[in-house]
Amino acid sequence: MLQNIRDNSQGWIAKTIIGIIVVLLALTGVEAIFNSTGNSRDVAEVNGEKISQAELEQAVNMQRRQLAQQFGRDFDASLLDDRLLRESALAGLIERQVLLQSTVDAGFAFSQAALDQLILQTPEFQVDGVFNAARFDQVIQQMGYNRLQFRHLLEQELLIGQLRAGISGTSFVTDRQVADFARLEQQTRDFASITVKANPDEVQVSDDDIAAYYNANTERFRSPEQVVVEYLELRKESFFDQVEASEEELQELYQKQIANLAEQRRAAHILIEVGGDHSEAQAKARIDEIAARLNAGEDFAVLAKEFSEDSGSAVDGGDLGFAGKGVYDPAFEEALYALQENQVSAPVESEFGWHLIKLLGVQSPVVPDFDSLRPELEREVKARQVEQRFVEAGKQLEDSAFEAADLAQPGQELGLNVNTTPAFGREGGEGITSNRQVLQAAFSEEVLVDGANSGIIELDPDTSIVLRAKEHLQPETLPLEKVRDTIALQLRQEKAAEKASSEGKLLLAQAKSGEIKGQWSVVEAATRAQDSVAPALLQAVFRMPKPTDVPSYTGLTLVNGDYVVLRLDGVSEPEEGLSDEDKLSYRRFLASRAGQLDFAAYRDYQQGKAKIEKL
Repeated sequence: MLQNIRDNSQGWIAKTIIGIIVVLLALTGVEAIFNSTGNSRDVAEVNGEKISQAELEQAVNMQRRQLAQQFGRDFDASLLDDRLLRESALAGLIERQVLLQSTVDAGFAFSQAALDQLILQTPEFQVDGVFNAARFDQVIQQMGYNRLQFRHLLEQELLIGQLRAGISGTSFVTDRQVADFARLEQQTRDFASITVKANPDEVQVSDDDIAAYYNANTERFRSPEQVVVEYLELRKESFFDQVEASEEELQELYQKQIANLAEQRRAAHILIEVGGDHSEAQAKARIDEIAARLNAGEDFAVLAKEFSEDSGSAVDGGDLGFAGKGVYDPAFEEALYALQENQVSAPVESEFGWHLIKLLGVQSPVVPDFDSLRPELEREVKARQVEQRFVEAGKQLEDSAFEAADLAQPGQELGLNVNTTPAFGREGGEGITSNRQVLQAAFSEEVLVDGANSGIIELDPDTSIVLRAKEHLQPETLPLEKVRDTIALQLRQEKAAEKASSEGKLLLAQAKSGEIKGQWSVVEAATRAQDSVAPALLQAVFRMPKPTDVPSYTGLTLVNGDYVVLRLDGVSEPEEGLSDEDKLSYRRFLASRAGQLDFAAYRDYQQGKAKIEKL
């Protein structure tokens, strides 16, 4: 029953579940789609299935958190264009809904037993290599899900994965395609080059040239509009010294935490499925026969390997590993928790068939003592109080700043210092002035023109500020003397590139007529990924036509202004046939690429014929 899952543990199923875990772990603190209490207005409809505003907000937040996780602490989510982000998130939700509907139409399914096994084998839910129910609950609670909601989401993703694998897996390539691709991929080229350097130091520009360029491009040489702002910063961390955690609160939290530590039981089972080859009566008779053999002294693991129809566990003697309550079918779990260690149950019926269950071991939780957890407990108890104070202080700061003519009074009321930034432009600066929300507020009409204090700005979940403009620096044309060197360098670079191109084209003409003999830099048997050759040169070389009786020639200008004359002397292709291993590697690559294109075409077709309405 579960053999395909085990066989594909390194394939799309594993990638699907790990992908879900990685994505959703980035959502700590964000409300679950299912529990959202936000605006319930629908934003789209796909073949009658609605997509809610809450789902869209969740998807937008998911994208923000993924980007933050990808780029690290320096990532500023405020730099993102919210409109583009929402459009992208909505497009993803619509695509997902279309694919889910396609899985239903195609009859794809994923059994609850298979979901159980996947969850048990997921490393994110394990402690010391063994499934841990408390760890499982902790992880999915951080995501904002309960067990039922997580299983539902996981099932949806696996169904889409089945659809993708079903379509992509049907792609194939012919032997001719493999041979042609390998021939092009393994092709090498013999070429030679002459580089004419663009050297700005060898070019002179006159004062008249510089002045003419300056006069023609005056708008390019204006100082940016800048602003200097004052701000008050409210940090959550500063409140921890202002609160206390009582012994009673610490003990109460400690008891709650150790109460969540659950006993783990290691089960093994022999399963005879109902349906398919066995009617219910036949399955019951078969399990009774196996029970009789166990009672006669035969080994449980040996019989599991021989008879169990859960192929995923049968190879391990029926061993399912350690798990806590809430993982197995209720009837299975009730029987398991009634056993003593090494005891085997009577036949047990579940929705999957008939089981014989053996308790292999019991793993009691390790309960940490109170003193070892005290720092963590104190932090958590204080965090609740700090959160409340931080929210209240933020509200007070916003109200006080709204009423005040400057930041001195709000700062005095909350014991905050007024900070001042260096001047910065609309493109931002360093520190808080790189934050997009700060830039928008600083250059808003309310702050910059009206001279008002800004509203409260959340830099991150632990830091908020309010700001006001202290000084507004208008743009002005920079004098020629300040930009003379910049203009001179640019003009010299342009003239050097023009000079190199002129000389290079002359050399190219001479090369074609055979007048150049000994100046060439030769490269033999260059591959498409030759390390010692610049990528731009390689691309040009492999685009050149194959020479016949005489070499092929071309020229190109590089980004730095240098001009390169290229001579293609010959093209070589592998003479030896491909090994079976290489053929298989190329075939897998090409089939995978073709499969991805097939699935993309299928997805586009389904989306094209779907009735999609954005509300």
